Amino acid sequence: MAVEKTGEKYRCNICGNEVTVTKVGGGTLVCCGQDMEKLE
Repeated sequence: MAVEKTGEKYRCNICGNEVTVTKVGGGTLVCCGQDMEKLE
């Protein structure tokens, strides 16, 4: 899932890392070798 806007939150389902997007640069967020899950 591509990052679309600032403020979105993502979580890694393997290690639990969470990130908040501060700048959109395109692409996807990856952690532990897998795409991160977007939190609603």
